[in-house]
Amino acid sequence: MPPNGPDPRPVLWHLEISHCNEKVRWALDHKRVPHVRRPLLPGAHLLVARRLTGGACETTPVLTLEGRSIGESSQIIAELERRWPEPALYPAADDERARALELERFCDAEIAPHIRRAAYEHLLARPDLLVPAFIHDQPPAARALVRGVFPLLRVAIRSRFRVNARTAAESRGRVLGAVERLERELGAGSGEYLVGERFSVADLTAASLLYPIVRPAAFPYPIPEIPAGAGEFMDALASRPIGAWVARMYERHRAAPGVRRALSVGGSRVP
Repeated sequence: MPPNGPDPRPVLWHLEISHCNEKVRWALDHKRVPHVRRPLLPGAHLLVARRLTGGACETTPVLTLEGRSIGESSQIIAELERRWPEPALYPAADDERARALELERFCDAEIAPHIRRAAYEHLLARPDLLVPAFIHDQPPAARALVRGVFPLLRVAIRSRFRVNARTAAESRGRVLGAVERLERELGAGSGEYLVGERFSVADLTAASLLYPIVRPAAFPYPIPEIPAGAGEFMDALASRPIGAWVARMYERHRAAPGVRRALSVGGSRVP
């Protein structure tokens, strides 16, 4: 704690490799909002999210602002836009704003759960690749804990996200359909941005949720290697126009973070 009292900066509770969490990190960094990040352990993040939001939200990201905790990435970005309106992520024109928000909802529904399931189908069989990403920035005791309980964690993840060969195949189809729509949207406009002539919440959402297909250098944390199977699917997407577009969005608009990181295990640092 600083000598002059509690740190007034927002606190982001997050999972480092999560694409949904990356969406909010990017929004905070884009707006240059100084904040503290507290990485959580998988599994424990569910308990922390419920505790912080009084049961209103069951997963991360969660952003604590002036003692109030907000869950769900779209709601967090709406609050950031209200408090820090520049640079804007919502277009000024009513019709463009409505379209950008509709595309945000579309990506949240059609990309977020499905690209995660497609990746987990193969990553859960490779703890040598997945566990290091889970325990990055965690203290030694937490690292040992995750390694020890990973077999149970794997079962829980498969159950929570309904990960199996059939659902993963369905999810790959959903992601492909979403990518095809985004490519049509880009083709109907300037080809640079999904809505209008400037970067918006639609671009941020699509690019952050699709980061696994290009694994950009600007992603702020270690990215696990994608094993064969999932890698073939991701590489096929990366070779499409959407892959070059995601890479371009990261190169042009992924600002360096204004963040002070803090470690947290199982919610013991919850204020």
